[in-house]
Amino acid sequence: MVDRTAMDYVIPPSPRPTLPVAGSDLLFPVRRVYCIGRNYAEHAREMGHDPDREPPFFFQKSPENLIADGVFPFPAHSSDVQFEVEMAVFLKSGGVDIDAARALDHVFGYGVALDMTRRDLQGEAKKLGRPWEVGKAFEHSAPCSPVWPAAQTGHPSAGEIWLDQNGTRRQTGDLQQMIWGVGEQIAVLSRYFKLGGGDVILTGTPAGVGRVARGDELDAGVAGVGQLHVTVA
Repeated sequence: MVDRTAMDYVIPPSPRPTLPVAGSDLLFPVRRVYCIGRNYAEHAREMGHDPDREPPFFFQKSPENLIADGVFPFPAHSSDVQFEVEMAVFLKSGGVDIDAARALDHVFGYGVALDMTRRDLQGEAKKLGRPWEVGKAFEHSAPCSPVWPAAQTGHPSAGEIWLDQNGTRRQTGDLQQMIWGVGEQIAVLSRYFKLGGGDVILTGTPAGVGRVARGDELDAGVAGVGQLHVTVA
C-alpha cells in the first residue's frame, strides 16, 4: 500500500473510527460491523418468527455508528426507537472459511453494545421487501463500551446479559441461550466475507426489547465482560 498525504485526496479523508481498550491508552480501530439477527429464541418469537426453522443471517451497521461517549441522540423521522443489548466481539485477525473450532483464535476482546433500532422504519422496510439500513444503520445507532481484551475476560459462552431502563430490568438472558455461538458466527460470516482485524460482531439480543424516550437512562451488562451506561438525549 502506498503512503499518501492529505494533498493526494480530492477531499480530506475521514479518520478511522476507534474504540478505547479498557485498562490502557490504546485504541481499537474499527473496520466493519456485522450484526446477527434473531439469535436468541425468545427474541425471535417476540418478533413473530420461528427460530427452529431459520439459518443464521446478518446485516451491517457502519463503523461510524459506534459511539463511546454514552449519549444516544433520539433520531429524527421515527416515533418507535428501541433498545437491544448485545455482546460485542472484536476481531484481531480474520480470513475466509474459518474453522469454527479455531474461530476464537481470531478474537481480540469483548464488550457491551446496544443495537438501537428505528423499529417503525425497519417494519416499513420489511413490508416492502427492502433493506434494513434506514432502521438499523443510522447515526449513533450502536452505543458501545470499551473493549475488554480476551486475555482478561476469557471467551464467555455463558453468563447473564441484561438491560435496565430507568432502573427497571427490561431484558435478561444468558449467553448460552444464543442459537449460534461466537465461533459459529465467525465461521459462517467468513464463508461470505473476508473477515479482518478491526471487525466487530454484535451477537444478538435476548427477549424484552422496548421503546426509549428522551431522557431515559439505559444500563446494560454482560457477566464476565463489563457494563455500559447510555443516556437518551
